[in-house]
Amino acid sequence: MKKLVQEHGLENKIQISSSAVSTEEIGNPVYPPARRELARHGISCEGKQAVQLKKADYEKYDLFLLMDNSNLFYICRIFPDDPEQKIYKLLEYAGGSGDVADPWYTGDFEKAYQDIYHGCTAALDKIQEEYFS
Repeated sequence: MKKLVQEHGLENKIQISSSAVSTEEIGNPVYPPARRELARHGISCEGKQAVQLKKADYEKYDLFLLMDNSNLFYICRIFPDDPEQKIYKLLEYAGGSGDVADPWYTGDFEKAYQDIYHGCTAALDKIQEEYFS
């Protein structure tokens, strides 16, 4: 998403952050097969490590885009209420349905990348329409 935002010249208008909704990976770098897939698409994740989403983050951000139902379950434990309707699954927010393909189980990082790219592209179009038109 950061790369797309930069390509559209919106990096000074849109702040993007990524946070874990569970604690398993806190402090770990990006998983090596995921890092390789991102590199194939010209995206660096050097120096990145998992950080935990906090309850206070709800007020800090306008939108929370999740990959799947598991993320939705965990984020609802962090944010028991969503009064401003900020929480969406990425593919649903982008006009689709379902979950992003999970490469942890399939090993298919390209499919996950394509789902995320499609979702982020559509989401950015919707964000531009909602916030900047």
